[in-house]
Amino acid sequence: MTRQASIGGMQARELEKQIPMTDILQKLKGGDRRSIGRVDEVIEAVRKEPSLFEDLFFGMLNDDPIIRMRSADAVEKITITYPEHLNPFKKALLDIAARSHQQEIRWHLAQVFPRIKWKAEERKKIIDILMAYLEDKSKIVKTFSMQALAEFALSDPKLRLRIIYILENLVKTGSPAMKSRGGKLLVRLKTSKGKG
Repeated sequence: MTRQASIGGMQARELEKQIPMTDILQKLKGGDRRSIGRVDEVIEAVRKEPSLFEDLFFGMLNDDPIIRMRSADAVEKITITYPEHLNPFKKALLDIAARSHQQEIRWHLAQVFPRIKWKAEERKKIIDILMAYLEDKSKIVKTFSMQALAEFALSDPKLRLRIIYILENLVKTGSPAMKSRGGKLLVRLKTSKGKG
């Protein structure tokens, strides 16, 4: 059974025990959360050998929070240019995003979600996840979740009204970064006709 298939049927902590410590993940060890370590080196390795992306992706389930954080960082940065790398891992991505409480994973995945073409039922799950992320204690998680929700709403007129209402409330009560980002997102949402 592949890692993609097995993730849906077990708790994240059970799957963590099955994630091998590959060479690519070894490079992400050490230091603390203030450092990205050798993430740039790992990104370059995956660009040269795309098959390594799977190991990197499942690094987000490693039992070491530093490796999880740096794996998420690398996945986010790689998929700016190569979003198609995520296509085989869509279900696993949803499961990790829903289960993870680590703030770094949440804010990186919030950036990743809009890069993928999702089916309607998958989009609904993502919106629910992002709504939950708006309750996170991390202001960075909240800010990137606002951004992702707005990006989805740009192409969904029904969702747009809901997101405009939410953002209008967040710009009144949020951090300076949330107010600044929210204000810009509201302008885009209110002036864009979108699709449909």
